[in-house]
Amino acid sequence: MDIRHLKYFIEVSRFQSFTKAAEHLFITQPTISKMIKNLETDLGAELFDRSHKQLVLTDAGRLILGQAETINRAFDSLQTELNDLMGLQKGHIRIGLPPIMDADRFIKILGEFHQLYPNITFQLQENGTKKIEEDIRGDLLDVGITVLPTNAEEFHSFSFMREDLKVVVPPAHPLASRKQVRMEELEREQLILFNKDFALNDRITDACREAGFLPKVVSESTQWDFIGKMIASRLGISILPHSVSRLLQEDLCTIKVVKPMLEWDLAIIWRKHSYVSFATKEWLRFTQERLMMETPST
Repeated sequence: MDIRHLKYFIEVSRFQSFTKAAEHLFITQPTISKMIKNLETDLGAELFDRSHKQLVLTDAGRLILGQAETINRAFDSLQTELNDLMGLQKGHIRIGLPPIMDADRFIKILGEFHQLYPNITFQLQENGTKKIEEDIRGDLLDVGITVLPTNAEEFHSFSFMREDLKVVVPPAHPLASRKQVRMEELEREQLILFNKDFALNDRITDACREAGFLPKVVSESTQWDFIGKMIASRLGISILPHSVSRLLQEDLCTIKVVKPMLEWDLAIIWRKHSYVSFATKEWLRFTQERLMMETPST
């Protein structure tokens, strides 16, 4: 048995198909079938029930899968640590970004880092902050941007942007001429929110409850530009970070929220009690230094 047996077993379990796993791994179906059969022979147990249309793990298969994933992660960590010894000549950093943020400054810093370390590669994955935290826990991401507070027992973090949330309305809306608005005044409004994968959804819902009502949500989205178009079409109003509201191309009005005052605090997080590659450590150091050099206006 070698590490390939376990990697192939993990992929077959994932796709529930020899054919699909083989296509994903760029090998032939007979090759992967033979490898799994050899693994079953070595272990003395069948790992898959082949009597169904899709492969189903046996009890032994489920047991082995957990151990195989642990061994595979350890092997990948070993490869990463060996790359560290090469002095940042190689490396790969997986970063989670919420599509709700203005990423221009962040991407600029990423470009500056790439100029210093051109052989380090990046995987940028857009998702809501809840999914980003979940993927860091599951070792699918190395670092991510989320909204504070987060679980301090699980994650290291540093904050780099705190700003107001603004009510965004079309020019013909009765609130359009206002400089500020209380949350309780939004009780009858139709709200367009980011979906429940985003911590901002919880923040706004909680603020509505504190003001004594449940929000009337007419639509949810994952894209701030689409929310702007819906507001302009008078489908409803929204509450967005100030930096995001400034990106909207439509002719819209923004209003400060008071009682309670709504803010959000963006931070970069990474997992505690887990190996962090040398490339990721250097990226964190460099990015924190650059982000702290300037404070965005609100």
